[in-house]
Amino acid sequence: MKAIQTDSAPQAIGPYSQAIVAGNFVFCSGQIPLEPEFGAIIVGDVRIQTQRVIDNLRAVLQAAGVDLDQVVKTEVYLARMEDFAEMNEVYSANFIMEPYPARATIEVARLPKDVLVEIACIAQLK
Repeated sequence: MKAIQTDSAPQAIGPYSQAIVAGNFVFCSGQIPLEPEFGAIIVGDVRIQTQRVIDNLRAVLQAAGVDLDQVVKTEVYLARMEDFAEMNEVYSANFIMEPYPARATIEVARLPKDVLVEIACIAQLK
C-alpha cells in the first residue's frame, strides 16, 4: 500500500490519507468543498460545492497518476436529496467518459462542517 498526499487538495484532518494505492486501485477518501490553499469551505449552492469537491478529487487522483476517466466507483453523500438534480448536473459535466463509474448516492443526516455534498471514489490504475 502507498499513501497519496498532495497540497492541491485539502489536507487530511485526522488519521486518514487523502488516498491509498492498493494493488491496481486508488481509494480516495471523501472530499468536501474545502478550498485547499486556505482550508475554507466554499460558500455557495450544491452546484458550486460539487464542482469544488470534484476538483479536489481530481487533484488527489492526479497525484496518484490517474484522472476522472479511470474512476470505477463513486459514493455521493448529500445533505438533502432535493439537491440531487443540481449535483448530478455538475457531476455529469465532469464524468464524461463512458463507461461511467458505478455510483451510490445517499442522503445523510449531516456532513462535516455542514457542507451540502461529499464524494469518495475508487479509480483503477492503467
